[in-house]
Amino acid sequence: MNVRLQFRPERNNIVLRPKTIAEANSRMMPRGRLRARALLPAAMLVAAAATTGLAFAGEVTTQVTAAMMLAQAGAAGSQERAATTTLPQLISEALRNNPEITAAAHERDAAGYRISPAGALDDPMLEAGVINAPLPSLTLNREDMTMKMLGLSQKLPFPGKRGLRQDVAAKDAESVAYAYQETVNRVVRDVKAAYFELAFVAESARLVEKNKRVLEQFLKIAESRYSVGQGNLADVLKAQTQLSRMVDELIKLGRERRAIEAELIRALGRGTEAGAPVPETPRLREAALQLEALRETAFKERPQLLGLQSLITRSSKALDLARKDYYPDFDVKFSYGQRDKTLDGMRRDDLLSFTVAINLPVWRESKRDPRVAEAIAMRDQAMDMYQAQRNEVSSKLRQQVANAEQSLKSARLYETGILPQARLAVESSLAAYKVNRVDFLTLLDNQMTVLNYEISYASALSNYNKALAEIDLLTGKSPN
Repeated sequence: MNVRLQFRPERNNIVLRPKTIAEANSRMMPRGRLRARALLPAAMLVAAAATTGLAFAGEVTTQVTAAMMLAQAGAAGSQERAATTTLPQLISEALRNNPEITAAAHERDAAGYRISPAGALDDPMLEAGVINAPLPSLTLNREDMTMKMLGLSQKLPFPGKRGLRQDVAAKDAESVAYAYQETVNRVVRDVKAAYFELAFVAESARLVEKNKRVLEQFLKIAESRYSVGQGNLADVLKAQTQLSRMVDELIKLGRERRAIEAELIRALGRGTEAGAPVPETPRLREAALQLEALRETAFKERPQLLGLQSLITRSSKALDLARKDYYPDFDVKFSYGQRDKTLDGMRRDDLLSFTVAINLPVWRESKRDPRVAEAIAMRDQAMDMYQAQRNEVSSKLRQQVANAEQSLKSARLYETGILPQARLAVESSLAAYKVNRVDFLTLLDNQMTVLNYEISYASALSNYNKALAEIDLLTGKSPN
């Protein structure tokens, strides 16, 4: 059974008439009717109040609807959420599946395989043939110098060159290994940043949805009060406008969530058809931040800086190798010559040959001096890059520590001061509104203020956690 609530000013009471849901309207304004949004239990209580002779049933309706609003909000808060995924689980997945990490690992392995060949000797040369054969007859036993020859030669670099080549390759491999670790740390940072951003968007959507439910109850209160002549149409319209804004905000958050989910899926190395993880509710996890200690840790452990140090050493080794190029290399050759017997059957002795050849490094100005100058320039470039990166790391650490500290202070302030006070203001204005001591706009403004503060608190948590992720990257902290 549904009722139609009709207010008669001359009688100051409620007339209860059974109607269907589609016909439940109240004639309150000359220009039309307003659909009654009160729920059936509230209407039944209003009817009970009318039968017992209450002078004004609108107050009862307001109180019942407010109680229902609080009960529904508590029930919504106790509902179970979808299964969440923890951040360590996602980091482990990224370390296994991210293609950037696997590609960097292959590059590291390839660089390691280049170390041994860099210091190895060139392959020896094996020779076989006939030498000094007479041109007219081409017989092998006519001339004493005609012989069948077998030779073996080996090129030997100047002492020290092989070791320097191997050192250069080793430092290259070391630099690539540090680049691999930097890639791992960067991917982990990307996962953390996307995870915390996704958690913030999800929490914002939850808060907006919760606020939307509260505003729906406020709208019911405003409509109930309006239907009994205690409120005005502006309150109803204002509540409806705020509800529309909440719907628009949910649409925006849904769009942002899809973009962040795509970034997180990319960082995890999942396929495009794979679903996105559901983050945990953000929590405040404080960490001790000492700028000087973090800076010293970064200079000692940041893979990017360590890789540049390896590059400096590599450039110095390459410079030494370029200077060694002023010295000649050696080509050692050993050969054996077999001679046939003479025409009258006399045996000829076989011959052994041993030679050493060297190259003549005479083209200094056009070949070797420019190579030395190039090696010096590359070494200086590596040193300047290292210093520039140190300065950048120091600057970014200062910024991120300041961001983390500021976000932490804001989160603490919201958690311990602003939010409790704002929620008390809503409760107080709701109680005052029920007895006509404040207007509806004040109640609505206080509720929207709570929503903004709750979102600001979630934003501060997200910014704090993202700043910690950046600090971990800058200081070279490896994932656990």
